[in-house]
Amino acid sequence: MQFDPALQSNADNYKLLTNLVVPRPIAWVTSQSQSGIVNLAPFSFFNAVGSNPLYVVVSVGKRDNGELKDTAKNILSSGEFVVNMVTEELFGAMNISAADFPPDQSELEATRLETAPSVHVKTPRVAKAQVSLECKLFSSQALGDNTLFIGEVVMFHVADHLMGPRFHVNNFAPLGRLGSPSVYCRTTDRFDIARISFTGWLNKDKAPGS
Repeated sequence: MQFDPALQSNADNYKLLTNLVVPRPIAWVTSQSQSGIVNLAPFSFFNAVGSNPLYVVVSVGKRDNGELKDTAKNILSSGEFVVNMVTEELFGAMNISAADFPPDQSELEATRLETAPSVHVKTPRVAKAQVSLECKLFSSQALGDNTLFIGEVVMFHVADHLMGPRFHVNNFAPLGRLGSPSVYCRTTDRFDIARISFTGWLNKDKAPGS
């Protein structure tokens, strides 16, 4: 089947895109308002986009009335945010934080989560998160109903039990987002296959019986 986005509603296009580009990691973003209220909200339009410098991208949609969400307002005013990765034991709290809380109420209170101080930014991180990335805003761009934020990672927080020799991360299993509106996946079913070089591919292709 073929679908022309120009002939479909925004809602149908969103559903197709978010059901096909999967799985997507979840950025559980802490941001802080000018009055000091810490906002916590999940976004699955998120990924790493550069390693030198270290850049991640988070895309934040608008409210139904067209206004910017609290996360977007906070990042634009403070120039910083923290991405906390969601593992299974935090799913219930993440799901609560996705609700449309008013700007003067912190989702942290509703989820009964505690924060821990960051090192290079004022915005705190989720204390129970196994991984948190402190980010300083590099750039932002309005993209229709979304605002794209590129953040430079200025500090990694990684739980001790995850770290092995030579920066190898062991048994880290963040949840992923699958279909809209509420389908998720675990990342515990994995396989490891070494990449082949071009020379190796040539030799294999020329080998007898290949």
